[in-house]
Amino acid sequence: MDARWGPAVRLVVLVRMWALVSGQVRYSVPEEAKVGTVVGRLPQELGLEAGDAEARRLRVVWQGRRASVEVSGASGALVVSSRLDREELCGKSAPCSLRLEVLLERPLRVFPVELEVTDINDNAPLFPAARKNISMAELTTVPGSRFPLEGASDADIGANAQLSYTLSPSEHFRVDLQRSEEFRESLFLVLTKALDRETVPVHRLVLTASDGGRPSLTGTMELVISVLDANDNAPQFNQSVYKVQLPENAPEGTLVVRVNATDPDVGSNREMKFTAINSFPPEGLKLLILNPQTGEVRLTGALDFEDVRSYEIQIEATDKGTPPLSGHCKVLVEVLDVNDNAPEVWVTSLSVPVPEDASVGTVVALLSVSDRDSGANGRVRCWVWPSSPFGLESRFAGSYSLVLREALDRERVSAYEVEVRAEDGGQPSLRASRGVRVPVSDVNDNAPSFSQAVYTVLARENNAAGAELARLWARDPDEAENGRVSYSLWEGGAGATSSGVGWRPASSYVSVDAESGRLWAVQPLDYEELQVLQFEVRAVDAGEPPLIGNATVQLFVVDENDNAPALLPPAGGGPGLVPLVGGVAGSSVEAALGSESETLWAWAAWGAPAGQVVAKIRAVDADSGYNAWLRYEVWEPRGKGPFRVGLYSGEVSTVRALEEADGPRQRLVIVVRDHGEPSRSATATLSVSLVEGGEAALSGVGSSSSSGPSVLSVAEGGLSAGAASSSANVWLVVAICAVSSVLVLSLVLYGAARCAPRAAVLSGAAPATLVCASEVGSWSYSQRQSRSLCVAEGAGKSDLMVFSPNLPPPPAVPAATDTSHPEPSALLDTVSSPLFLSSQPLFLPCLSPLL
Repeated sequence: MDARWGPAVRLVVLVRMWALVSGQVRYSVPEEAKVGTVVGRLPQELGLEAGDAEARRLRVVWQGRRASVEVSGASGALVVSSRLDREELCGKSAPCSLRLEVLLERPLRVFPVELEVTDINDNAPLFPAARKNISMAELTTVPGSRFPLEGASDADIGANAQLSYTLSPSEHFRVDLQRSEEFRESLFLVLTKALDRETVPVHRLVLTASDGGRPSLTGTMELVISVLDANDNAPQFNQSVYKVQLPENAPEGTLVVRVNATDPDVGSNREMKFTAINSFPPEGLKLLILNPQTGEVRLTGALDFEDVRSYEIQIEATDKGTPPLSGHCKVLVEVLDVNDNAPEVWVTSLSVPVPEDASVGTVVALLSVSDRDSGANGRVRCWVWPSSPFGLESRFAGSYSLVLREALDRERVSAYEVEVRAEDGGQPSLRASRGVRVPVSDVNDNAPSFSQAVYTVLARENNAAGAELARLWARDPDEAENGRVSYSLWEGGAGATSSGVGWRPASSYVSVDAESGRLWAVQPLDYEELQVLQFEVRAVDAGEPPLIGNATVQLFVVDENDNAPALLPPAGGGPGLVPLVGGVAGSSVEAALGSESETLWAWAAWGAPAGQVVAKIRAVDADSGYNAWLRYEVWEPRGKGPFRVGLYSGEVSTVRALEEADGPRQRLVIVVRDHGEPSRSATATLSVSLVEGGEAALSGVGSSSSSGPSVLSVAEGGLSAGAASSSANVWLVVAICAVSSVLVLSLVLYGAARCAPRAAVLSGAAPATLVCASEVGSWSYSQRQSRSLCVAEGAGKSDLMVFSPNLPPPPAVPAATDTSHPEPSALLDTVSSPLFLSSQPLFLPCLSPLL
C-alpha cells in the first residue's frame, strides 16, 4: 500500500455501513486494503453465538464476478483474502457495488449482502502520448485560435478523477478546459499572441494534468509547436460533433458515419485527408476504421453493449498546403442494447433427498438468476417445469427458492427431474434453463398387500411332513427395510375342529416360512380327521412403525384311498364275531382267503326259487367319493355256485332253484372292493346251510337268542314241488302260512313307510348311518362321520335304502328245537320276519316318484 495513505486508512476498514434496505446488509471497504482486513463481523450482525459460524457452515456465495473477500472459518468474520482493485472490478462504474449472499446451514438461512469497494487515489493521470507535435502557420494563425488537445485519463473515479491542467509559462499559449453536461471535457490549446516564425520557430511547452486526490497525482505531456508559413485556411467540418446510434448486433462493414470538411483554399492547400487521432476507449480505433480519403467510418468488428456502451473518436482533417492546416471534429457512437444475452441460472444450494412425507413449503434449493442485458431485455421471468409438485418463490431480486407445493409419494415417483426455466422480456425473448434432480427418500407408508384376500389351497391327505402346500406373496411398494416383508400365522381364532380330537390351532397342521411365505405341512394330514382348515396369514414389514397386511387361507384336504372297506358289526348287538380279512384287490385277496377267520352262517331252504334273497352284506368305507363307492363279488366259487351277490347292493341271492344235489352246505367267499386307485378290499366267508323249509323257519326264529356261533339271517324259502315225505308236506303248509303272514305284514309296513314323513324314519338317539344302494353303486360313510348320501329321485324301483337306528336289542326268543346248525350271524340283515325290524337295519325300498 502506498505511503500516501494515512495510518488510519492502512489499519482496517475506512467505513463500515450496516443499513437495512430491502433486507440487505451493506459493507464498505477501500480498494488496496491489506489482506486480512476485517470487512464485517457477520456472527455479531446475525446474532450468532461464538463458534456457531463454523458449526453452521457460514459461507459466501457470489453473484456475478467474484471479489477477493471470504469468511474466516474460525471467527466467521468477512475478511479481505487478496488484492482488491476497484478499477479491475468495476472500471469507471460508480459506485462499485458487489452482490453476494451469506448462507447459513443447519437450518438453511440466506442473507443478501452488498459490498461497496471505495476508490482511493492510486492512479495518476495519463496522457495518450508523451509528446505531441503541432504545426501552426504564422500570420494566418490569429490570436484566439484554438487547437484541440487530447486530455489525460484517470482510472480513478469521483474527486480522484477530477483533472485540472496547467501549461508551462508562455506568452503565446494557454490551455482552456471546457466542461459540459452533454459532452466530455474538451481541452484546447489557445493562441494568445500572434506567432512569428522568424522569432521563435518552435515552441516547447509542458502540459501537466493533476487529479483531485489528496495527495494529488500528476501526469505530463510535451507539446512541440512548429510555426509554419503560408497556408492560411484550415479545413472546417460542417459539424463539430457527429452523434450516431448503432445497435450492438450491427454487422461488420456497417457504415457508421461520414464526416465532411471544407477548405476555402485552392489547389493542394484545399486537398485534405482524414485521420482518427484519438479514441475513448482506445479500442475504438481498431473497431471503427476511418477512410482517410472519403471520411467514412465503418464497423470492422463486433460491438458489445455489455462491455462498452459508447465510443468517442477525435477526427482531424489536414490539407496538403504548406504548411498543412487541420480542422477537428468529434464522433460520438452510442451502442444500443439488443437482446443478445440469455438469462443465466445457478443453483447455489440443494437439500436432497427430500423425504416423501415432507411438508408443503419445504425449501429444496436456492437459485440465482441474472441477465447481462439492460432494460426490458434484462428483466427475467422464472418458473418451474413441470409445474408440480414444486414451485418458485422470489426472495429478492435475482434470487429464488425452489419449494414443495404438493405432497410427495415415492412409490409413485421416486425422483423428479425439475427444470427451472428463465425468460427475459426482449423481442424476441431468450430463454435458459437449469435442471435439478430431486430424489425422494422413502418412509414406511404402505402396508404389505396380498394379491388375494382369500387363498384356496388343495392338499392331499397323507402328505409328508414339511411338504410345500403353497406360496403366499405380499407386495410392499416401500423400499429397503420398509419393504422387507416377513410372514407368520396368526393364532387369533384360526384352527380346526377335528373328528374325535376337538379344537386344535392351525399351527399344529401348517407353518409359514417367515422369509419366503412358503406354506408347508407340519404333519401329515388325514382327511378322515380334517377336511377344511381355515386360518389367517399375516405379512409385516420391517419399517418403523411396522405395518401389517393379512389374508385368509382355506386349506381343503383331498381324500386318498387309505381305508379299506369294513363290514358293519351286528346291528342287534350280537356276540361281535367279525369274520373279515382286510386287503387289496387282486392276488392279495387270495392270500387273505388263506387266513383263519370265523365262518358266518346262513340258512336257505331247498326248493327256494331263483332270485331269492338269502342275506345282505353291510359294509362301509371311511373314505369319500369314489374311494368309498363299494362293490361286492363272489370270489369262491366262481360262476358255478347256486348263489350270487348284488354287485353294488351286497344282497346274497339264489341263481337258480336249490336242489338236494347242492349238498347240505354251501361255502361262499365274498370280496368287498372300493373304487379307489389302487382299490382296497375286505373279505367275508359265508356258510349257507340248506335245510327243509320248516327247519329253516324254526332256525330263523331261534337265531336271535342262540348262544352258539353267529349265524346269518335266514331268507324266506318256498316248498319244493317234488317233496315226497309227509313231514315235508307239513313243513310246506307251515311255510306257506308263514309266507302269507310275512307278505301281509310287509304290505302294511310298506304303506306305513309311504305315509310317514322321512324324518320319522331317520330319528334316533345317536348318529346313524344312511346307506343308499342302487344299480349304479353303493355309497357309504362311517358312523363316526355321521354323513348321508342317497341316490337321485329317478332311481329304479329295485333300489334299497338301509337305515341302522340306534335302538336297544329285542327281547330274547325261545331257542329252536333243532340245534344241530349254528345260529345265523347278526352281520347280515334279514327280511324273513318282522320280528327283526326293531334290532336289525331297516330296509325300505327307495321308490321312484312315479309310483
